Amino acid sequence: MTTVDQAKATGRGKLRIDARLLIVFLFSCVGLFIFGKIASEVMEGDTMALDRHIIEALRNPANLAIPIGPPWLLTVMRDITALGGWTVRTLITLLVVGFLAVARYRAMALFVVLAIGGGEILNNVLKGLFDRPRPDIVPHLVDVHSTSFPSGHAMNAAIVYLTLGAMLARTQPRRAVRIYILSVAIALALVIGASRVYLGVHWPSDVLAGWAAGASWALLMSLVAQRLQRRHTLEGATQA
Repeated sequence: MTTVDQAKATGRGKLRIDARLLIVFLFSCVGLFIFGKIASEVMEGDTMALDRHIIEALRNPANLAIPIGPPWLLTVMRDITALGGWTVRTLITLLVVGFLAVARYRAMALFVVLAIGGGEILNNVLKGLFDRPRPDIVPHLVDVHSTSFPSGHAMNAAIVYLTLGAMLARTQPRRAVRIYILSVAIALALVIGASRVYLGVHWPSDVLAGWAAGASWALLMSLVAQRLQRRHTLEGATQA
């Protein structure tokens, strides 16, 4: 390949990378718009009727303390929701950070800690800002103590699992492995958020807003990571 051909190939590669960065940025903007729209509707009370309908539909009409579905489903949902709790999130984050450090992705390990820690702080700020009460129309099936909007489990699960998934995927050269990692991360975020509505501790709009905000944060962190990797400040750049 001639020098001119190499230059053209390099230029096309940069255009593809820049296009991917733009797509990621646009998706993060869409997520932020969705969060803002839901937040506005919640503050005006426009989501309450649908929120109530969905939560009540997930309970036995004769006894709102009993969720729909077989008895084992409640146990499954409690186990799933624990995956979005502070203890499990922290443990999984530490395990992945440890893996990155041992694999000599030390800058990436530090970046993961800062990205996830920043997302946790953002969630606490948003909860304090909106200060929405928890649903009180059905008995809660797990203990809760904080405010409701946005859902901490939904938002933090999206932040933690999508960020970890994106960072781990960028250490893998095989496309199939990257797709699998990201698919698992997305599935975890979705089922954890859904479990909060099933257990009656969050309004559906809380969970939707949590997903939107958490995914937007994870996408923005992925965008920052890609920029740092292009500058060789962060290890593990792939064609992901």
